[in-house]
Amino acid sequence: MDILEDLKSLQFEYGISEEDRSWLYLRGRSRGLLIEACAHAVFFCKICHTFRESIQENQNSRSLPVESVDLASADNEKLKVGIIGGGHLGKQLTCALLQLVPIPAENLRISTRRPEALTEFQKLGIQCFYHNAYLVGWANVLFLCCLPSQLPNICLEIQKSLKKTCIVYSFAAAIPLPRLKLLLNTTSILRPKYQCAEDFDNIWGANKEITAALQDAVILRATCPYSPAGGITLNIKWLEGVFYAVLNICTASNMPYLQVLQLLNKVFLSVHYEDCKTDETSCPKFQLTDFVNAVYMRNMFQQRPFPWFDLIDVQLKENPFSQCLSSSPVLRDHLTHLYCDFFGISLVNEDQPVVSMDSPSQ
Repeated sequence: MDILEDLKSLQFEYGISEEDRSWLYLRGRSRGLLIEACAHAVFFCKICHTFRESIQENQNSRSLPVESVDLASADNEKLKVGIIGGGHLGKQLTCALLQLVPIPAENLRISTRRPEALTEFQKLGIQCFYHNAYLVGWANVLFLCCLPSQLPNICLEIQKSLKKTCIVYSFAAAIPLPRLKLLLNTTSILRPKYQCAEDFDNIWGANKEITAALQDAVILRATCPYSPAGGITLNIKWLEGVFYAVLNICTASNMPYLQVLQLLNKVFLSVHYEDCKTDETSCPKFQLTDFVNAVYMRNMFQQRPFPWFDLIDVQLKENPFSQCLSSSPVLRDHLTHLYCDFFGISLVNEDQPVVSMDSPSQ
C-alpha cells in the first residue's frame, strides 16, 4: 500500500462525493475494531498458553490423584486453537496468533466453507478444512469468526462435540451471551463487547498489517483494556471473564486453590512499575476472597480446587472479582503493565502515562 501513497487516483477516498465523505470515519472505526479484537484474542491466548505450561510443570513435580489423571492428561497439552470462519477476520486473527502469541502452525486449525482459499496458511502447515464438529472436538480454545446469520447452524453442528473445558470465544457481536449459551449448551463462552465514542480518533494505521499495527506503541496502548484512546473502549467484564476462564483451566487440572493463587500472582502480577521499587508492600496479591464469596470460602479446604465457574454469569453479573478490580487502582495498573509487556511495548511514552486507571469503563 505504501507505493500508492502519492497516487491520489488509486486511493480509497478518490471519487467519493463531498456529501458522502462524512462517512469515511466508519472505515477507520472498522479497522480499529479489528485491531482491538485481534489484540485481545492474542492476549487471551498468551495467558492460556502461559497457564497451561505452568500447570504442566507443576504436575510433573507432583503425583496426581488417580481420579484426576485422565482429565489432566487430556487438558494440559499445549494450547490448541481452532478458528471457524476463513473470512477477513479469520485470516487476520490467524496471522496475529501465529506471529504474536506465537502459536505453532500444527496447533492452529481453521474450518471454513472454502478451505481452498487459504493456501497461504496451508503452506505454513496449518490444517484448513470444512468440518466444524471435528475442529471443536480437537480445540482447547475455539474462535467464532463467522457472520451472525451463520451462527445458529454452526452451533447446531458443533454443540454435541463441545467439551466442557473448551473455551468458546465469540466475535459475533449481534448474538448476546444468553443466546449463545442456549445455542451452544455451554457456559464456557467469552465475548468481548466494544463501544465506539462519537469523537472518534483514527490512530489505527490504515496501511499497516494487523501484526505490524500491534507492534506500534501508540496503537497497542490504545487497545489496553482500560484505554479509551482511539474512540473504542472494551467492556471490562471481558477481563473478569478471562480471569475466571483461567481458574476453570486450573480446576480442570485439579490444582488446589492455594497453588492457583500463587500461580495467578506469578503470572498476572509479574510486571511492576516504578512505584513498586520504592514501596514493595503496595504491590497487590490475589486472595481467595477476590474470586469467591465468604459463604463458599468457609467450605474451602487447602487441597480443594476452585469451583467450576459459569463464564456467562461472570460477564453479566457482579462477582467478587468485579469488586476487587473496581476498588484497586494499583491492581489495574499492574494488569495494564502486564498487557503491554506481553506485546513487548512499554506502557509509558516520554515519561507520561498513556492510559488512565482511575475509572474503569463498564
